Amino acid sequence: MGYEALSVFDMLKIGVGPSSSHTLGPWRAAERFLNEMMAKIQLSQIKELKVKLYGSLAKTGKGHGTDIAVQLGLCGHNPVTFDVNKISEAIENIAIQNEIILNGEQKIEFTPEVDIEFHSKEALPFHSNALTFSAILENGKQVTETYYSIGGGFVQKENEENESSHSVVLPFPINDRMTFMHGASKQVCQSVK
Repeated sequence: MGYEALSVFDMLKIGVGPSSSHTLGPWRAAERFLNEMMAKIQLSQIKELKVKLYGSLAKTGKGHGTDIAVQLGLCGHNPVTFDVNKISEAIENIAIQNEIILNGEQKIEFTPEVDIEFHSKEALPFHSNALTFSAILENGKQVTETYYSIGGGFVQKENEENESSHSVVLPFPINDRMTFMHGASKQVCQSVK
């Protein structure tokens, strides 16, 4: 069985809602896409950007604000610190001006009704919460990346090996209640000494 160390702060996140999978995860995916792009190129090289939502993200995207979260992530806003009272204004500005400012630095044409596509009848094989970003660069090259919102605000990139798939030996593996109780009481006794 895979193991991934999680803290209570990983499980109980501060961020926008109503859904960590349909709102916070897509916001984080947009941030991650931008960060990965900035590691390779200047944002000024991006001339056009398209977002495709698949499966569950497409079916419930409007109700859960997936499209809004993606736009705010592309703008470089942090879901933990962004003032929720400013969400409507930020989204209205993008729609009215038909442009988005990537990471708060690079303005490009962007019409949410056209550039965010909802593919509700199509699901990608890895996970039902999938979204794809496609950036058209000034040299005509297209960079496309797909991410999956796997729950709890966590995001996994397509073809990325999940670090938790490596075998880890736990100090107190739990096979049944008695094993847990024995391991826990042994640890308490040792820490008291």
